[in-house]
Amino acid sequence: MSTIDKLNLKSTLLEQFKAFESELNGESKKPIHKIRQQAIQTFDGLGFPTTKHEEWKYTNLGKILKQAYTFGQRSNLQASDIQQFLLPNIPNANTIVFVNGAYEPALSNIVSSEDVLIVKKLEEAYDTHESLVAPYFDQLTKTSEEALIALNTAFTKNGIFIHVPANKVVEEPILMYFITDAREANQGSQPRSLIVIGQSASATFVDKTDTLGDNASFNNAVTEIVVESNARVEHYKIQNDHEQASYVGTTQIKQASDSHYANTTVSLNGAMVRNNLNAALNGSNVETHMFGLYMLTGNTHVDNHSIADHLKPHSMSNELYKGIMDGNSTGVFNGKIFVRQDAQKTNAYQQNRNILLSDNASINTKPQLEIWADDVKCSHGATTGNLEEESLFYLRSRGIAENEARALLIHAFGNEIIEKITLEPLRAHLEQLVMQRLGVDLNPIADFE
Repeated sequence: MSTIDKLNLKSTLLEQFKAFESELNGESKKPIHKIRQQAIQTFDGLGFPTTKHEEWKYTNLGKILKQAYTFGQRSNLQASDIQQFLLPNIPNANTIVFVNGAYEPALSNIVSSEDVLIVKKLEEAYDTHESLVAPYFDQLTKTSEEALIALNTAFTKNGIFIHVPANKVVEEPILMYFITDAREANQGSQPRSLIVIGQSASATFVDKTDTLGDNASFNNAVTEIVVESNARVEHYKIQNDHEQASYVGTTQIKQASDSHYANTTVSLNGAMVRNNLNAALNGSNVETHMFGLYMLTGNTHVDNHSIADHLKPHSMSNELYKGIMDGNSTGVFNGKIFVRQDAQKTNAYQQNRNILLSDNASINTKPQLEIWADDVKCSHGATTGNLEEESLFYLRSRGIAENEARALLIHAFGNEIIEKITLEPLRAHLEQLVMQRLGVDLNPIADFE
């Protein structure tokens, strides 16, 4: 790409869309392409968000957008290339692999039977399961208001549709690996997922994002999740990419009555990470949990934006995000709770707690609560500080070296989030990653506790 292209990624993407259209052939006449065309017009009108946008006040995309990226480039990755990214000790799992934003069935492995778990390319599902795709694809997210969602929608191709039929339980976890191949040049990817969990069904999902190669990557991901009545979803997101990897992900959830959705996001590394997690509690007796741990060092920047939108009565949301920041890292937390007029008897709780380990680390936190109902129980708050000197002194007085004492306190602070993970092999793996970050042995700490 030319220098002009590097300085104007928006113009480059608009040109790439024209080329993208020309390669669609007969697919350009299908309903999904009309959605794409509307989305690219929206993106053209909005442009990339800047720090002048209130929702992006503390996250500057400028440095990322000055680089040139090729989006949607096909890759020759083999199964052996991705072994390094696979989660350990989860042998019996459904493995779904994306490469450069495209679902790759040849690299994936679905072990659950099709009567329990349906996995198809999104475009194919538009033909085979239109009644489940058309009402939800691009209907849950705010494409008309969010430029990056519109951009993802415009370039949607080889996305994925996942469906768990009513009354089915997917016993095996669904592991979704989003891999960007940046070995040859800067690479952009825009994976799109639509997940529909039927009435009284349940499933567990794990998202993991990685980059292969030393060049820069920019992953702009959108996931729409429908949780029907009395259904249950456990959803984990693991972000431990390299220092040249940037990620913006939007997860939009719509829950029906008596449903349960729980999300735990663990962010450990990357250049820039932005997580938009939005739940619409669109039924009575809905339960929603949002947990997050961002444990940062170096120059990593992590921004967690969340919305719990209570639309109907007798629902509950519980949100706890914890940050541990060292080096020159920066964190952002912006959590919003909306309690609509009809959402009486709502219980909503939100907390953001942070520890700064370095004078150069910083956090911008903004918990928000807007209530239009009068019979509710809601609370929100945020704290930021250093390690407690009294607790550190106590551990030192028991003969524990200073570095181990600090590690014990940090571990105890962050482990409250790790313990929310019910998938035991994943929890053990993340505990090991945390210990590696702290530079201590897990066994003495476990014995002490």
